[in-house]
Amino acid sequence: MHSVPVAGIRQLLVSGGSTMAAAEVARQMSEGARNLSLSGHVGFDSMPDQLVNKSVCQGFCFNILCVGETGLGKSTLMDTLFNTRFEGDPAAHNQPGVHIKSNNYELQESNVRLKLSIVNSVGFGDQINKEESYKSIVEFIDAQFEAYLQEELKIKRTLHNYHDSRIHVCLYFIAPTGHSLKSLDLVTMKKLDSKVNIIPIIAKADSISKNELQKFKIKIMSELVSNGVQIYQFPTDDETVAEINGTMNAHLPFAVVGSTEEIKIGNKMMKARQYPWGTVQVENESHCDFVKLREMLIRVNMEDLREQTHTRHYELYRRCKLEEMGFKDTDPDNKPFSLQETYEAKRNEFLGELQKKEEEMRQMFVMRVKEKESELKEAEKELHDKFDRLKKLHQDEKKKLEDKKKSLDDEINAFKQRKTAAELLQSQAQQSGSQQTLKREKERKNNPWLCTE
Repeated sequence: MHSVPVAGIRQLLVSGGSTMAAAEVARQMSEGARNLSLSGHVGFDSMPDQLVNKSVCQGFCFNILCVGETGLGKSTLMDTLFNTRFEGDPAAHNQPGVHIKSNNYELQESNVRLKLSIVNSVGFGDQINKEESYKSIVEFIDAQFEAYLQEELKIKRTLHNYHDSRIHVCLYFIAPTGHSLKSLDLVTMKKLDSKVNIIPIIAKADSISKNELQKFKIKIMSELVSNGVQIYQFPTDDETVAEINGTMNAHLPFAVVGSTEEIKIGNKMMKARQYPWGTVQVENESHCDFVKLREMLIRVNMEDLREQTHTRHYELYRRCKLEEMGFKDTDPDNKPFSLQETYEAKRNEFLGELQKKEEEMRQMFVMRVKEKESELKEAEKELHDKFDRLKKLHQDEKKKLEDKKKSLDDEINAFKQRKTAAELLQSQAQQSGSQQTLKREKERKNNPWLCTE
């Protein structure tokens, strides 16, 4: 056993010892704890009762994700599981894509309150192209993890009354084909197995015979194992439930039948489905595995599903997210990494990247300006060349017009000269004609014997 003097601890704290040294002291103190016997009753044995009372007062939450093709009876099974009728309209088969629909309910049994969320993948498997059918489901699960992580990272947290919307279990409904799993089922479950507890169930199991059903179960489990799909295994580490959980693990996937219709069988009213050839009793274990599913999901392992969601799936998401943000537990020397150092390192890294991006943007801006200047200069040169061509063309056209004008002026002057000459000749001709007329008149007067025709 290690012994750490109280004076040494006080000295360390007063002198402002490092975080690592304080952690080492705490570790030594923990390892050096002594076992003592009590001489009388103290009362801390009531802690479990206190925890139970506190949990009962606060209530519990449980979130179920139902994934499966439209028409496999997801809503009916939920109504049968919780012995109630949840409101909701049946989904059509003409959905353009897969979208998530979440409904929240508050149930009470005895003095225990349960906040239940039923999340349905509407339109799953209805499209011709099913390649991205799983994406909206994965995004929804991650969004719930992100919301919880953001609440955890707040300075002022309210986790005690925070509505935990993380998915605790995924009931994956498999169509009762009796042959093998569809590619869509394998791909979707492979994408979801690291994010949520998957319990595969064969829906509408009364549509195939018992022999076919047993072969179908074996075929499903074989395909899941060969494709590396990790489904939820009921825990066997607790002695109180190890036997029943170990037995139930061998019955996976559960073949279930759901019904809210009650039929009188003998002297009892029982949930069943009535067919022309007989009656399928929902709660009869020789007819289907509904009772097994209810026992494992609600009555035995509900708290383990909640715990696995937090300690496994959420922690994996949280670790990946914090590592992406640059947070680490230890430095390269395997020493504890403080939050302040991580923040400073990430801040410096961010500032370095920011400066690098600013420099890249500045260089890009300068390059773009130079390219633009070159383009403008080229455009200016083209404009000058075009202007010179137009100017020369204008001068040529102007010269042609001046030459044509000069030619027209010469023609006009020549025409005027010809006109003047013609007018002069005409005037002279008129004068000559007048003189001859006067001469004949004069000759007639002088010689009256002359006769004219």
